[in-house]
Amino acid sequence: MVEEMTSQMEYSRKGLALTEGFEGCRLVAYQDSGGVWTIGFGHTRDVNPGDTCTELQALAWLLQDTQFAVDAVNRLVTVQLNQSEFDALVDFVFNCGTGNFSRSTMLKLLNEGQFQAAADELEKWDTAGGQVVAGLLRRRVAEHDEFLNPESEA
Repeated sequence: MVEEMTSQMEYSRKGLALTEGFEGCRLVAYQDSGGVWTIGFGHTRDVNPGDTCTELQALAWLLQDTQFAVDAVNRLVTVQLNQSEFDALVDFVFNCGTGNFSRSTMLKLLNEGQFQAAADELEKWDTAGGQVVAGLLRRRVAEHDEFLNPESEA
């Protein structure tokens, strides 16, 4: 079978540090700004009030959860990305979800080759529960900067 796609990209250490930094690690379940039960580094699958985890479990979930975002970006983006662009998009998908990304104007613009316009869409995703959240805006600005700053790759 002939492979039709370009090679699959992987999340860099720098990208993972971006996600870890914005998520923080909480070993006891809490409700995020959108009311979703969350634990570890932003893990939301099968989380219930009162759940706890170890730091090792939180790291394992982070790697699983970011891989889901990596797979989504690799599947949905049809243009060639550099590492910084890819990392910014993986962090975005990790935080906002595959469904939101797949239906976004950002993805449409990106796949049309309009990289600047796609990057500018990031900062529009700064709300939770209908309200602007300062932490989300900071995260979107960081993703925007990462997306547009390839020389900072490590």
